[in-house]
Amino acid sequence: METVAIVNGERYLALRVRLETGLRKLLAPSSPSLNTLFNAMAYGVFEPGKCLRPLLAYSACEAMGGSLEAADSVACAVELMHAYSLIHDDLPALDDALVRRGKPALHVAYGESTALIAGDALQALAFESLAQSSSVDAETRLRMVTVLAKAAGPSGLAGGQFLDMALAGARPTPEQIGEMQWLKTGALIEASVVLGAMASSAGLDTKRFRAIKAYAGHIGRAFQVRDDILDVIGDQAVVGKAIHADQYADKSTAVSLLGLQGARHYAWKLLSDALTALAECGPQANALRQLAHVVVERER
Repeated sequence: METVAIVNGERYLALRVRLETGLRKLLAPSSPSLNTLFNAMAYGVFEPGKCLRPLLAYSACEAMGGSLEAADSVACAVELMHAYSLIHDDLPALDDALVRRGKPALHVAYGESTALIAGDALQALAFESLAQSSSVDAETRLRMVTVLAKAAGPSGLAGGQFLDMALAGARPTPEQIGEMQWLKTGALIEASVVLGAMASSAGLDTKRFRAIKAYAGHIGRAFQVRDDILDVIGDQAVVGKAIHADQYADKSTAVSLLGLQGARHYAWKLLSDALTALAECGPQANALRQLAHVVVERER
C-alpha cells in the first residue's frame, strides 16, 4: 500500500477510487486512431503514484467546508499536471531518467516523440478538467485556471525545470536553490491546496483560507527537501526511481547546501510551520495536518 495510506487506509482507498474514476473518464480515447496516444497518457498517470496532490486538494476543500464532489475536477487536474511534469522531466534532453514509479519511464516504454506529445496532451487535459468544474461560478473557474497556469508555467514548473538544468554543476546561492525548488515542486503543491480550497465556494478573503494557503507554502518546500534527502538515503526499490541521481548530475539540493542533518532539521521546521499555520482551522483540517506529516516522513 502507498505511503499516503499511513494517514487513513480506508479514506485513502476511497479517494483513490474516486480520483481514478474521474481520470479514466478524461483519458477515454476520443478516436480509435489515437489509442496509442491515450494508452501512453494513461501509462504516465496510473499506478503506482502517491496521488498526494489530489489528496491535498480534496482535504483542503473539506477544510473549507466543501464536499468531495466539489473538488473532483481539481483533483484530476493537478494529478494530470503532475504526470505531465514527470514525463517531461524524465526525457533524455532533461534528466534522462530510465525509471519512474518503479517501471520504465514513458519515453523508454513508448518512445521519445510519443512521450513528448503525451505530456503536452496531459497538460492541456488538466486545464480542460479544471475549466469544466460545475461546482463553482464562472468567475471563480477563471481564477482557478489562472492559479494552475501560473503553477505550470515560467513562474512554476517550467521555470523550475529550467533553473534545475541551468544550475547543474554550478555553486548556487541558498536563495537560488530555494527559488528552483519552489518553482519546480512547491508551486504545484501550493496550487493543489489553494485550488481545493477555492473549489469549496467558501469565501477566499477569510482567515481560514489564508491559513490554508500559508500551510501549502510550507509543505510545498518540505516535499522537495524530503525528495533531496531520499535521493541520498532512499531505497531505490521503495522510492521507485534512481537514487543518487542528483549527486551524479551535480545538481544543487537542500542536502548539498545544508548537509543531510541540516536538511532533515529544515524539513521538520517546515512541518512545524505548516501545522502552526493551521492552528485556528479546527478539526476540519485534520486531514491536512496528517498529510503534512506524510510529506516529511515518507519513504518514497
